[in-house]
Amino acid sequence: MSGPPSDIDALIDLMARLPGLGPRSARRAVLHLIKKRGQLLTPLAAAMQQVGDTARECVNCGNIGTGDLCPICADERRATGEICVVEDVADLWAMERSGMFKGRYHVLGGTLSALDAIGPEDLHIPRLIDRISREGVGEIILALNATVDGQTTAHYIAEQVETLAISVTSLAQGVPIGGELDYLDDGTISAALKARRAF
Repeated sequence: MSGPPSDIDALIDLMARLPGLGPRSARRAVLHLIKKRGQLLTPLAAAMQQVGDTARECVNCGNIGTGDLCPICADERRATGEICVVEDVADLWAMERSGMFKGRYHVLGGTLSALDAIGPEDLHIPRLIDRISREGVGEIILALNATVDGQTTAHYIAEQVETLAISVTSLAQGVPIGGELDYLDDGTISAALKARRAF
């Protein structure tokens, strides 16, 4: 009894590395893709090639786009003087899904973590400080996950900007302790953004 051919096995192994997929789920997904080759596999491969060729990190905020500036940073209507600081791109996309925030974002690329040896120099905090003065920012909203590392990072950023004449706020009610933005529904994010409070 033999397993799948080596190239299909390699695809299963790659799929199994994706978040939320293990070897069994990856095997089922690959079999489904093969069965629906014309409708799914071929267009998926082309789309992945396109994204692989064009996707890049925005030089300003850290979002993912196809140019040096993402569409949010390139949109002058978003220059409201407010920057929403998030841990990663998934959190930015979650905030955008809510449709409530009309300013710009800043992606840190993680949180401070002594356990994982991630210090301030490993995050995009210096870029944030530079943006505050360069873009005439009046408020930063710390929309970091309600975890120990997220709150440690929020406190660190608040300390770094306390000499600047800006308002520092954070998301309010509706964000549970230990909760991650990417898993919250749009209504919860909207309520937390509306009821933000001074940090």
